[in-house]
Amino acid sequence: MRVPLSWLKDFVDITIGAEELAERLTLAGLEVKAVEYIGVPQGVAPEGITVPPSDHLVWARDKIVIGAIQEVKPHPNADRLILAMVDIGGGKIEQIVTGAPNLYPYKGIGPLNPPLISPVALEGAEVYDGHAEGRQRMVLKEKPLRGIPNKHMVCSAKELGIAEDHDGIMLLEDISAPPGTPLVDVLGDVIFEIDLTPNLARAYGIIGVAREAAALTGQTLKEPSYEVEQTDPAIETVINVEIRNADLNPRFTAMMIKDVEIKPSPQWMQRRLLAVGERPISNIVDVTNYVMFEVGQPLHAFDYDVLLKRNNGQKPTIITRTATAGETLTTLDGEERKLDEQSVLVCDTQGILSLGGIMGGDESKVLDTTTNILLEAAAWNFINIRRTMSTLKMSSEAGVRFSRGVHPEQAVRGVRRAAELMRQIGGAKAVVLRGVLDVYPKPAPTVHVDLPIKEIDRLVGIQIDAETAAGILRRLQFKVEVDGEVLHVDVPDHRIDISGGVIGIADLCEEVARIYGYDRVPNTMIDDMLPSQANNEELSREEEVRDLLTQAGLREVVNYRLTTPEAEARLNAPGLPSSWAGDGYVTLANPIAADKSSMRHTLLNGVLENIVSNSRHHTRQLLFEVGSVYLPVKGQLLPDEPRRLAIALTGPRAVYDWQDGPQNTAKQPLMDFFDLKGILNSLAHGLRLEQVEYKAEEHSSFHPGRCAGVYHKGKRVGVIGELHPLVREAYDITQPVVAAEIDFDPFVSDIPLVDTLEPIPTQPAVYQDIALVVPDKVTAAELEQVIIRAGGTLLNAVRLFDVYRGDPIPAGKKSLAYALTYLAPDRTLTDSEVAKVQQNIVKAAERQLGATLRA
Repeated sequence: MRVPLSWLKDFVDITIGAEELAERLTLAGLEVKAVEYIGVPQGVAPEGITVPPSDHLVWARDKIVIGAIQEVKPHPNADRLILAMVDIGGGKIEQIVTGAPNLYPYKGIGPLNPPLISPVALEGAEVYDGHAEGRQRMVLKEKPLRGIPNKHMVCSAKELGIAEDHDGIMLLEDISAPPGTPLVDVLGDVIFEIDLTPNLARAYGIIGVAREAAALTGQTLKEPSYEVEQTDPAIETVINVEIRNADLNPRFTAMMIKDVEIKPSPQWMQRRLLAVGERPISNIVDVTNYVMFEVGQPLHAFDYDVLLKRNNGQKPTIITRTATAGETLTTLDGEERKLDEQSVLVCDTQGILSLGGIMGGDESKVLDTTTNILLEAAAWNFINIRRTMSTLKMSSEAGVRFSRGVHPEQAVRGVRRAAELMRQIGGAKAVVLRGVLDVYPKPAPTVHVDLPIKEIDRLVGIQIDAETAAGILRRLQFKVEVDGEVLHVDVPDHRIDISGGVIGIADLCEEVARIYGYDRVPNTMIDDMLPSQANNEELSREEEVRDLLTQAGLREVVNYRLTTPEAEARLNAPGLPSSWAGDGYVTLANPIAADKSSMRHTLLNGVLENIVSNSRHHTRQLLFEVGSVYLPVKGQLLPDEPRRLAIALTGPRAVYDWQDGPQNTAKQPLMDFFDLKGILNSLAHGLRLEQVEYKAEEHSSFHPGRCAGVYHKGKRVGVIGELHPLVREAYDITQPVVAAEIDFDPFVSDIPLVDTLEPIPTQPAVYQDIALVVPDKVTAAELEQVIIRAGGTLLNAVRLFDVYRGDPIPAGKKSLAYALTYLAPDRTLTDSEVAKVQQNIVKAAERQLGATLRA
């Protein structure tokens, strides 16, 4: 929010420099992210405060002044130039050559009474070149223009750095300063750009910022007058109001201004609106915007005669209600809005007039022909306003304020302030009808908090007496009664962010601390006892998995949990039924983007998209992600959210080495199923789990014959395999990818909380190899399990080191060779003991799998 210092000074005396005020506001929670200087020199920051230097244009006091144009004469040598006779102070009249088109109407009509007031840059002044692109500085020097000497210049807004307007010179109709007055004393200003967070609803008006400045500097807040000059008849004779949902619209107020003249608003108002970034439109519309920025209460002006016509000349009734299905409204920006059933509307008996709290309707807007104004100020449910803006993908200054929260008490202040301004600038005949039509079915209760002084010391760490704390709160307009060491506090209506009870106590401690000064809070040790610590086992297991995978050379990715069904459909090879779990998607009613409309069913889609985007820079990728998926369950309000682990590998198995040479790099083997299987086995080993098992299966995302289910303790916990070529094609991936997706919780559920350590063996091991011939259908894992069971306690380790098919192995069979390690903790094994165990292994393999010992 932009806050002009000149506007701020209407409500509080500023006794410190702009730089120091900006620093104090920032430390108090209102972050001033930028300071813009209009003509004034940058001040000297107090010690300890760093302010970045500004390269803005400074209006020299003796070079850029107020001038009074006494007469406009034709240029003798140019039709498009004129001669302005300007009083620059002390009765000195200077002839200035200019081509300002807004002076043409005054050419040749003789002396002007009253004279035209305009900024004048004298010879030697530094200004911006009005004819150049952007802002290029120049210094005025005397030179003839079509034969007429010229030393000075009457200035446009662009030449002074106020705006980009160069269509004519600035004519200051409302300035009464005498000629020669330094312009910086009249129009010079400093504008604070304050970055307001949603909890700072109180500061979305100039008065709100002034209240903070007054509290921080010890000054008194001077609120504007809310008195209104009124006349009969009463407002109740011309309008009725009906509220149908008090939860969404707790208060609605209205006033009537008759016989207005639509015209430009005064220049002082236009300058202030431009300073805060609002475009002036007309006097009536500008007043609604002006009061919104000043008081923080948005308003809306209806053309009353349009309402009267819609109701066949009968007294209109304003109705606030929610929309019905299929209703539409064309808003002031010309857009037709399709409304949902939760949008709150301002209507009459004939239909919709405006979108409550956000934007008015096009039909009842103020036009140049409008003469009677129905002025509305209301209170709206901030959650509903926020939701409606999000649903309709629209925003407005009014909506921003109501979505943060505006207290219902603000409505009366806003409508009275605006009505009086409309009367003052709405033309000589403008009058305000008597009274405020105030429908308030759901009054907001006063929040009361009892604050023990000791809580300030306990929560903040500052020792402060009751009177000092009460004084700070009173400066913020809290009502405070001191009762010994307890403050009885009534919260002002503009502080909707402060609640009662324990939370309210913490809120008030914060208020005292930020005005007292966070920088003054001493460094102290915590006095309270820390709560007992408890391990988060789920998080610990997740972190352990992350650590092990990164140690194995993988990189973690974190993707959005939002996707689209079409994006995940690419995981299924065409013509195959989907193997992925989940029936239907959790969809967003109001997605932030077209590609983020649904909650994901799988992590693998996101990881593959990472591979696609990274493939432009890296051919070798080893990625993993741990996160939740979202699976709707019929008859269940919320979806299941199981955690998953996704891993994907692609590219060369080895990292390029300088010794390989470019000719050998291209020949490096690519990572395959067994690389990923080894990573999963390594992960299981690092987690102290029993070895996982793999069983061949078919899956809609993976290459037939190169896919397996992953099993842990006999339960399927995931799938691993090489990506199906058609799936790779759908993702536009050119090289093979091996991937896995694991059900995280079943996989890690058996991680032992306490590691079992075994002593280092003191006895020598015995190493034996064994080669067994088995049918092709027997897997190495099945044979390994038989070997382990038959080997008993003396068998310490089993490792497959060779698979062979061919002569002399019969067709349909294969040879599997294992390295066996035998070890006894208490003795050296004899050859006969090892031979006996080896014989048991051969017999068991023969009996269970039809294996024979290879000769």
